[in-house]
Amino acid sequence: MEHAYTNRLIHESSPYLLQHAHNPVDWYPWVEEALQKAKTEGKLLLISIGYSSCHWCHVMEHESFEDTTVAAFMNEHFVNIKVDREERPDIDDVYMTACQLSSGGSCGWPLNSFALPDGRPVWAGTYFPKKKWLEILEYFRKTHAEEREKLVEYAGRLVEGVRDHGIDSIAADASMTFTEDDLHLVARQFKERVDPRMGGRRGAPKFPMPSNWEYIMHYAHRYDDTEAKELLLVTLDRMMMGGIYDQLEGGFSRYSTDANWLVPHFEKMLYDNCQLVSLYAKAYAWTGNTEYLELVRQTIDFVNTYWSDPSGGFYSSFDADSEGEEGKFYVWTKEELDALIPEGRDREIFYASNDILSNGNWEDKKNILQRHRRPEDIARQFDITVDEYHKIIAGIHQVLLKERKKRIAPGLDDKILTSWNGLMLQGLIDAYQATGEKSFLDRALQNAKFIAREMMHEDHRLDRNFKNGKSTINGFLDDYAITIQAFISLYQTTFDIQWLDHAKGLTEHVITHFDGDPSGFLYFTSDLDPPLIARRAEISDNVISSSNSIMARNLYVLGELLYEEKYTTRAKDMFAKIWPVIQRDGQPAFYANWCQLMLSIAQPPFEVAIVGKEYASLRDEMLKTYHPDAVFLGGADEGNLPLLEHKLSEGETLIYVCQNKACKRPTTLVSEAMALIQD
Repeated sequence: MEHAYTNRLIHESSPYLLQHAHNPVDWYPWVEEALQKAKTEGKLLLISIGYSSCHWCHVMEHESFEDTTVAAFMNEHFVNIKVDREERPDIDDVYMTACQLSSGGSCGWPLNSFALPDGRPVWAGTYFPKKKWLEILEYFRKTHAEEREKLVEYAGRLVEGVRDHGIDSIAADASMTFTEDDLHLVARQFKERVDPRMGGRRGAPKFPMPSNWEYIMHYAHRYDDTEAKELLLVTLDRMMMGGIYDQLEGGFSRYSTDANWLVPHFEKMLYDNCQLVSLYAKAYAWTGNTEYLELVRQTIDFVNTYWSDPSGGFYSSFDADSEGEEGKFYVWTKEELDALIPEGRDREIFYASNDILSNGNWEDKKNILQRHRRPEDIARQFDITVDEYHKIIAGIHQVLLKERKKRIAPGLDDKILTSWNGLMLQGLIDAYQATGEKSFLDRALQNAKFIAREMMHEDHRLDRNFKNGKSTINGFLDDYAITIQAFISLYQTTFDIQWLDHAKGLTEHVITHFDGDPSGFLYFTSDLDPPLIARRAEISDNVISSSNSIMARNLYVLGELLYEEKYTTRAKDMFAKIWPVIQRDGQPAFYANWCQLMLSIAQPPFEVAIVGKEYASLRDEMLKTYHPDAVFLGGADEGNLPLLEHKLSEGETLIYVCQNKACKRPTTLVSEAMALIQD
């Protein structure tokens, strides 16, 4: 295909950058050449950041970046840089923080930042329609030409704010003192902000926020809190039944725009789906709810079908749009459904279940499939059994799925990111632990071997990105933290010591190359990377937990498994730094993963050692039960872990339940070991 324009992004591998490779804008990727050009020509940098499945990124591209008039102005007066935020979260973090400081917090993607030639931001904003964008461009052109000192002054203040933002209130000498009452206060603050009818946080939009519900599940299990459990289950049920979940073939969208989980922002991200696989797998292990199990299987099938690379890695996302329209691939008019589903009782049941309306349950007479009525209620209404209901719905789903496959599918972002693959690895491990289904473990091992082979170097340095057979971009702290977490879990699932060895090697690399922040936390970027205008630490938990909270929990568990006090001490020190912030803010949902660490510190985990020839069957049986307060280790012999010393008994397989390295009397029975954990 002939293109009128081609810019430097044509040489990149990122699908997002390639989407802009034929814009008339003279885009650069983030390279030193671009910064040098801005210095040489005395121009401002215009740094535009987004990702391939971002709806408003596509809109702004079409309205402005594909417009020759807009492009000509940008090319004449600015040096223009395009960044894929998923490849370079460090750059995104710096300029997103600048946006939050300079634009009153109204920030999102696309993120458009104006900066001095050395990269210091002077202002940042998000999507703007063409007319407004031209006004902004002219303002900064004029200000740069006539009042350059003003921009330098802005930049100085903004950079200072970026460097301090998020860690300015952390005390260097913070001490970790919390009581049982504090634990319950944190949980109460969580519960107060939950929508008791629809689950999730009150109001709209609604994000799944898996780490919030992992914490609530852990707390409810530990303290037998009925209210917390009910809030968790209503959230899981409503998300599963809503439009945010693809009712035909699985997979969650990123969030719902309404308060009822009905209308999603239709992009599907790997990081959401793998974390939700973990969440629902653990919920199944705890409750035995087979609907959760079906969701886990269906979502893993979706990921394996559409996002699996032959290398063993997983792709990143599907766009929200197809054929230039958000959600077009997923929604149905009543006329379309009438033509596909024969008139009669089955159609009536399906329409009642999914709230199918002539004028649509969404905009433009479109219907989003969802099932916010319980199967039992529908079955009672139509005088059928629940099994008959499920059979009818499944049959219609097959008809609709066959028809949907004829549509033009949303665009695929096929880059493979180490951190997100680590999350999917964790999801597969959790699914296997809860079910014992070998296919989940086989896929987990395939992915773990891919990470070890393609993304990890002999010195345990990680790359972040894999595309076209090559790994690129030095890894960030989230790549290490999430991979370490998954490798620790894989060891506990297989007792294959190589994964624990890799976890320790990666941890030592982190301590060597990411340490040194005065706050006591770990930097997001390695000291091997060229510096940006600020080197920052990621602390608060979001849709993905912060790299520091994941790393702190890793250190705590590694300290237990390896009997390394320096690791557990570091984890406690990191929590001590964040605890005053959690107390001050009173919004623990922003520190949910830290709060799980708090639970572990309050009650040290049980160390479950299983040693002997039959270790695998006993381990697998125990893992099927939800055990957030236990770590597992063992094997056919004692290996080289200190906690396994003197635990082998010839001719039998023993289970030792220990706490603080003190072990209760060993048993050969899983039921007795489970009772010891629950004491």
